[in-house]
Amino acid sequence: MSTGNGDAVRVTLRDFQERKERREKLVVVTAYDSLFGKLVDESGVDAVLVGDSVGNLLAGYDTTLPVTLDQMVYHARATRAGVKRALLIVDMPFLTYQVSPQRALLNCGRVMAEGGADAVKLEGASDSVLAAVRAVTGAGIPVMGHLGFTPQSVNTLGGTRVQARDDIGARKIVEDAKKLEAAGAFSIVLELVPAKVAANVTKAVRIPTIGIGAGAQCSGQVLVLHDLLGLNDGFNPKFLKRYASMAAEVRDAVSRFAEDVRDGNYPDDDHSF
Repeated sequence: MSTGNGDAVRVTLRDFQERKERREKLVVVTAYDSLFGKLVDESGVDAVLVGDSVGNLLAGYDTTLPVTLDQMVYHARATRAGVKRALLIVDMPFLTYQVSPQRALLNCGRVMAEGGADAVKLEGASDSVLAAVRAVTGAGIPVMGHLGFTPQSVNTLGGTRVQARDDIGARKIVEDAKKLEAAGAFSIVLELVPAKVAANVTKAVRIPTIGIGAGAQCSGQVLVLHDLLGLNDGFNPKFLKRYASMAAEVRDAVSRFAEDVRDGNYPDDDHSF
């Protein structure tokens, strides 16, 4: 649904909570710049996530670990320029919030002040992360949690794989979700979690859950824009449904441009001054 964003009402944290209570699904999509931010915002999503997946997609990193705070502030500010209606959530990169609550507060504050974020996202539910969530939310900065497969812990988790497959893991993720809620998180991303486990988490907390590879019972869903558009066509996880095949269209368009240039067909009289 295309809504336009010129005079649309901004999405708020209260909207997130009320939509879970009304059992209305939330829609979250990533963006990393003003143009895609604008297009996604105008498509009627509830939130735009400036993910640290920017490192994989735009910088060519193998993991999200090398992404810096400066990079996230830059991409947040660029995306903010295009997003006028949806909630803008920004990932906090590796080691910007785990070291101490004070460091977390300063870094999250920078993302809000310089990046123009409406909220930040922190991965995990360790004691240090929970302390960071409490400090940051205590200062009035909204925090989205992230459980299941947490990309910043990829080395500890032994690669990209489904989490909470056994009873111990399933119980722990429910407990961690409750801890994040108690610490002040307004929502939780559940990534690569069995559908039944994600459903149990969603029932166990009052705040919305946003799934990615976590089944249909979450309060909403998130996908990476480049994945759903088929731009990142080498990425083929089970959970991904592509809604376009833009990588092929890009290759074809650039190839036709190159052919026109080499054949002397571009620019022609219609495209010259």
